[in-house]
Amino acid sequence: MGKLIEDGMKAGYLLAVEGCMPSATGARVRFSGGKVTVTDGPFAESKEVIGGLALLQANSKEEAIELVKQFLHVAGDGECELRQLFEADQNTQAQSAARS
Repeated sequence: MGKLIEDGMKAGYLLAVEGCMPSATGARVRFSGGKVTVTDGPFAESKEVIGGLALLQANSKEEAIELVKQFLHVAGDGECELRQLFEADQNTQAQSAARS
């Protein structure tokens, strides 16, 4: 895993990687119906627990998927969710389109 991270950083597609502490040390904060509820960990549904995160820089969704496939071959069984980060220039474009 260390070599994969080092190679990704050197190649420039891996911007950051962080592991998460066990859910027992965390909390979930929810706002619904005007009320805030806090649930302390650990969380029973381990399939919904995030174990870590990585920031990737890719030119397309397809490229990001290929990078994640490489990661999973090293990491083993698991699941990764890909999400694009919102960027400032996207906000400007969205506001301009909304005004048109």
